[in-house]
Amino acid sequence: MSDSKTVVFTDLFGSTSVFEALGNAKATQAVTQVTTWIGKVIEGHGGRVVKMLGDGVLALFNDNPSAIDAVVELQRKHQKRMTQIAPSNRMPIRIGVASGAVEIVAGDCYGDAVNVAARLSDLAGPSQIWTNGAALDAVNEAEGVRFRVLGPISIRGRAEPCTVYQVDWEDDAPSALLTMQSDLVPLFDPAQVDTLGGQIELVWLNERMTFKSFELPIHIGRLRRAEFVVDDPRVSRTHARIDWRNGSMMLVDLSSYGCWVRFSGGGSDVLLRREECVLHGRGQIALGSSFADLSAPIVTFSVS
Repeated sequence: MSDSKTVVFTDLFGSTSVFEALGNAKATQAVTQVTTWIGKVIEGHGGRVVKMLGDGVLALFNDNPSAIDAVVELQRKHQKRMTQIAPSNRMPIRIGVASGAVEIVAGDCYGDAVNVAARLSDLAGPSQIWTNGAALDAVNEAEGVRFRVLGPISIRGRAEPCTVYQVDWEDDAPSALLTMQSDLVPLFDPAQVDTLGGQIELVWLNERMTFKSFELPIHIGRLRRAEFVVDDPRVSRTHARIDWRNGSMMLVDLSSYGCWVRFSGGGSDVLLRREECVLHGRGQIALGSSFADLSAPIVTFSVS
């Protein structure tokens, strides 16, 4: 029997390196301590832990506000917990939340919302919370909490992209906390970024360029005045634009024939025709022709 639930999926980022550093016995103990604590916080907010998945936790809530309150508390308290741990042994939490129909069978749960929550947890960065739009229904932004739309993102196993939000939870964001977090997650060299924004690297054939957030927007196209030139007859003179909007890299299609976006790690290709989507992680953009055309001009991107 299907029932509407809010699904929370948590994952400890960096647990593999902790196992390498501490060995199986000590690392297992460290992971178990964190996942057990996660379970207690979830239950304290009225949620139910369905199962532990190694370094992950799958849980269900009956309503969205309780789920969002729980995951915000998890991130805030865990961030403080990690200040007491050696940097090499820290495991930030990444969290996916999705609301929808769930099938409960023999104590386990299945359904689209479960798949979406798991995939959002995979896609989220360390110390981030990603949700689908339905998970924010009837939820108000509390003090220090903000919901930021990331746009449509391809979810493996779903025909249509899912509109995804990031829950920003750092209520006061003191400088010490920001410094600690940059140590936790060395996704890029902080010396290379002049603001708290990000950067994107684009590669086509032998052309490789990196653009920082404050340098955006930039245009991709056949015209020489485009900031990133792709000289191919299938590419429009001004084919696409990359914006920095609300803390995210946005690809905006401006062309006659569209863009196809493929994200690393799987999922369906996203077709854009005068539409836009968030670029995250790594992937490829096919310009003017789909990936099925092996000669299509393909730009590789990497967002950090």
